[in-house]
Amino acid sequence: MLDDLPILGVCGWSGSGKTTLIEGVVPRLCARGLSVAVVKHDAHGIDVDQPGKDSDRFFRAGADVLLQGPGEQLARTHDTGGDGLTPVFLTLIRRHDIVLVEGHKDTPLPKVWLAGEAEGGPPPQCTGILAVLPPDSGRADALMSLLDEWLPRQWLKTPVFGCLMAGAREVEGTVNSLRELCEIVVTAGASAFRADVSDCLHLPDVPDAAGPVASLLAAMRWAPRASWLVASGDLPPPSPDRMRWLLSTRAPGVWATLPRSAPDSGPEPLLAHYDFRARLLLERLAAEGSTRLSEIASSEKVITPSALHRAAPG
Repeated sequence: MLDDLPILGVCGWSGSGKTTLIEGVVPRLCARGLSVAVVKHDAHGIDVDQPGKDSDRFFRAGADVLLQGPGEQLARTHDTGGDGLTPVFLTLIRRHDIVLVEGHKDTPLPKVWLAGEAEGGPPPQCTGILAVLPPDSGRADALMSLLDEWLPRQWLKTPVFGCLMAGAREVEGTVNSLRELCEIVVTAGASAFRADVSDCLHLPDVPDAAGPVASLLAAMRWAPRASWLVASGDLPPPSPDRMRWLLSTRAPGVWATLPRSAPDSGPEPLLAHYDFRARLLLERLAAEGSTRLSEIASSEKVITPSALHRAAPG
């Protein structure tokens, strides 16, 4: 269930250097514009607050507590038991480009194993080992080299679905272009579609948003782990080559591609690609009452390349 997501375990015996290695690669990943989460297991319990502090008193009284400060926040929640780590990983990956997991050697994840000075390789129950890193000063470079190859591959494992927004044009050509590249094609929006797409599943707008935001959120909530090629019935049918170019822009850290028809034109959100992480940006628009998908173009996670300078189709 987690093999197709960019979640990587960093495992080894106690004292093997797991924390030091993660501490060394996180700044390098962040410098590339990637958002990184780290999951750490502590067998001795979690010590994040001081007894007697207001937040600690709230927690011990039974409440989950969110601590906020300048530039940071920390959630302290009670363990409900029995859920395992999978829900935690799925929650984190919706808003991060990569999740590093310290320890948890028995959890079924892709992993690197840190060899110690005396210990040998990983135990038999530790599966999914991509590499064994020796105890030397080149570990961080070795892990970054591994991530350079592994992370893009994981990113592209996300399935691509197609979403046709409501429009007045003949849309059979648009649907055919989407079907050529997408595993599933749906229609979304409040307006009725013509009979030539009657075989597509139709998703009504979500009730807590409006306009194109409501239509795309309907698709993203329906399939929360898919990426989306979006087209509109109000635009001329896009060619398969144009769609392939949009898909070629998928890369770690890119949550959406809103292309421009010319370098000085505005981004086009209705012929675009949206990674499932872009849902976070869309939910914010919905909460603010915005109906314009193009407003996410200001996010550092969204690219707006000119289609006139696109690479030749492969």
